[in-house]
Amino acid sequence: MPQTPRTLGELAQLVGGTVRGDAAITVTDASPPATVAAGQLTMLDSVDRAKKLAGTAAAAVVAPVGAATELPTIEVADVHAAFKTIVALFRPTYVGTRRGVSPHAIVRPTAKLDRSVVVYPHCVIEDDVEIGPNTVIHGGVHIMAGTKIGADVTIFPNAVLYDNTIVGDRSIIHAAAVLGAFGFGYKQVGGKHVMTAQLGYVELGCDVEIGAGTTIDRGTYGPTRIGEGTKIDDQVMIGHNCVIGKHNLICSQVGIAGSSSTGDYVVIAGQAGLRDHIHIGDKAVLSAMAGVINDVPDGTVMMGIPATPEREQKLKQVAWMKLPEMRQEFKELQRTVAQLQAQLAQLAPRAGDDKAAA
Repeated sequence: MPQTPRTLGELAQLVGGTVRGDAAITVTDASPPATVAAGQLTMLDSVDRAKKLAGTAAAAVVAPVGAATELPTIEVADVHAAFKTIVALFRPTYVGTRRGVSPHAIVRPTAKLDRSVVVYPHCVIEDDVEIGPNTVIHGGVHIMAGTKIGADVTIFPNAVLYDNTIVGDRSIIHAAAVLGAFGFGYKQVGGKHVMTAQLGYVELGCDVEIGAGTTIDRGTYGPTRIGEGTKIDDQVMIGHNCVIGKHNLICSQVGIAGSSSTGDYVVIAGQAGLRDHIHIGDKAVLSAMAGVINDVPDGTVMMGIPATPEREQKLKQVAWMKLPEMRQEFKELQRTVAQLQAQLAQLAPRAGDDKAAA
């Protein structure tokens, strides 16, 4: 929907910035530099990137204080915060009418929903589920028996919460996430793989975000826990009995095997893999595609497969890059040694002749 054009002065007042240039010019929208069109506002988040604005179609720019630009500028202390506010002004998030529980949802009589809860069509909410104030359940979500969901939670379409799942306040669960599926645990009995106990559940703390398509398995007997404030990207797999600490950042396609744990403020980059029964210490960082097979101390940066501390891994990479050169040097050494051996072989008979003559 087209929005009302705004003057640069109005936008500066909105974000607490200072105008450098013509405050009366108007802009029709806001867009990042790669997609900005004529008449729109763009952003510059670093003074070092000012040259990238050359030839831009933008009418104006939001930039750090002191940035040298030729465009009319709103100078602010925090470019991203200001630009976010302006983008939201031009393209506000759609908020539908709060309409309670859809008649096309299935809600069991024993479920307890706060009067402010919104449930979209084709949801299934089973026995003894409890849902707190202002929570929104989008279409196609299935919430199984005994689950408890806090206040101000958002669950996007087609997510599945198995029985007895616990979700803390203000958490966000994105589309097609699965919480509480059976853990991948078997024992061999009579030549067959027999499933171990699946009597646990999943517990999310407050302010947790679970990405689209992410799966978190239930504990064997107790919980698989995700700590307060932790943010998990799309398509992450967390195994049974794991305990993830507070305020972790776990990027896409990470796999964490069962019974592993992390401290607080851990960062795990994309496609990293963690074996079972290990602990990652507070504020540790696991780089992309790291293969972690041992405990990681607090504050350590780990890289590579198998993962080792950053400095050690970089030294290995430098050595690896030098292998062609080292191989050539080794061949040259082999040739030199062969030549020396040949010379010694030629000298040996002469030494024998000298002794005989003496």
